[in-house]
Amino acid sequence: MDAGKEKEKLDEVEGLRLVRAFLSLPPHKRAEVIAFVEELARLHPQPGEGDGAPAR
Repeated sequence: MDAGKEKEKLDEVEGLRLVRAFLSLPPHKRAEVIAFVEELARLHPQPGEGDGAPAR
């Protein structure tokens, strides 16, 4: 397996671990995480956001 495929696989595994950890949180902690991530997204918009592009 080449390095690119290996990194992609490791990223996928890490993503699944994060999802599992998030889902194991109690509801009030999940809400805190969501609010935190929304604030980060608001403070650091991705290129192309806010230029009239439709949301996905």
